[in-house]
Amino acid sequence: MVFKCLKCGKEVEKVIDRVRCPFCGYRIFSKKRPKTIKKVQAR
Repeated sequence: MVFKCLKCGKEVEKVIDRVRCPFCGYRIFSKKRPKTIKKVQAR
């Protein structure tokens, strides 16, 4: 899974045991979402 640091914006492949960005040390990440759009047909 790819995560994105909310402070510096760098993408990190895996978050290791310590939940910290290896570039800036920030502790909050967001999960990168795929660009595909799901369409559900309403009944």
